[in-house]
Amino acid sequence: MRPCTVTFNLAAARHNLAVVRSHVGDTRVIAVMKADAYGHGAVRLLPAFADADALAVSCIEEAMELRAAGARRPIVLLEGVFRADELELCALGEFWPAVHSEEQLRMLEAARLPRPLSVWLKLDTGMHRLGFDPARAEELVARLDACPAVLQVRVFSHLACADQTESPSTVAAIERFRTATDGLGRERSLANSGAILNWPQAHFDWVRAGLVLYGATPRDDRYGPDDGLRPVMTFTSELIAVRELAPGEPVGYGEAFRARERMRIGIVAVGYADGYPRHAPSGTPILVERRETQLVGRVAMDMLAVDITAIPWARVGSSVTMWGEGLPAERVTDIAGPYEIFCALGKRVHVRVVDERP
Repeated sequence: MRPCTVTFNLAAARHNLAVVRSHVGDTRVIAVMKADAYGHGAVRLLPAFADADALAVSCIEEAMELRAAGARRPIVLLEGVFRADELELCALGEFWPAVHSEEQLRMLEAARLPRPLSVWLKLDTGMHRLGFDPARAEELVARLDACPAVLQVRVFSHLACADQTESPSTVAAIERFRTATDGLGRERSLANSGAILNWPQAHFDWVRAGLVLYGATPRDDRYGPDDGLRPVMTFTSELIAVRELAPGEPVGYGEAFRARERMRIGIVAVGYADGYPRHAPSGTPILVERRETQLVGRVAMDMLAVDITAIPWARVGSSVTMWGEGLPAERVTDIAGPYEIFCALGKRVHVRVVDERP
């Protein structure tokens, strides 16, 4: 079989959840599993997050998939419902929808459900995507309390710059949220992954752990292992050819890279159709036989080239790691672009699931 493989480690995911708990103490943890668990496979990772206090996804389709797979925890719908008929499914599935717009609020006020819902009222504390004006918090909670379709109201918001250790906008957003909610007597959630690590004053009653659960840190100038995290996804392949380049000879499309001296080049069975970033430049780090080297030339659909001049024992069949164990994904995204690499794996990539401690 073509050797391009992604390995998902359930033990690493459980470890990362424990790291989150070490930061937040008794605060309850929502494991964010939207976008198929950040591309890791929500169903396959579900057992690793069995100890989370709740789960979160973007929409009801994702929630229903988790319920069908045996998820027993409450599931938060971070974007709420899109149509009124989804509210009955929320009631039957024990889904906790966000309420971030007047339209959603009116749907709830008009609904007659088999059982009332727990909902999350979203306030806009500065990101300006979703949510109500914090000045309306008391009024909105009162409307939801008066709604027969609502059992319990919690309040949350989101932080735009929590990944930064020093951010005046984050300080302002935390204060804005606290001021709007202190007198409500409701459970609150503000902290995402960045705030879990950087802003303990934002932890409140619930935190929403996303990226950190998968082994990457959102903190500036740090990598997952620096924060005690383990990569859940390791993306590997093998060398399928070894070439010798004379000075001035090119490799790959567009002759975008030319050897400045004699070089050994390894050709790897992985390309952008498998999920490797198409626009990753020469110099992007990559491991061959656990030794760090670099990408050279353009990434093609099925192949890429790496410099193995300093790895003389590398040969056809030698192991290659694109990211994961031994090479944090953040090292790649620092150069090749942001975290959609987790969500871009191609269908033909072989999948392994392991449960291995270090």
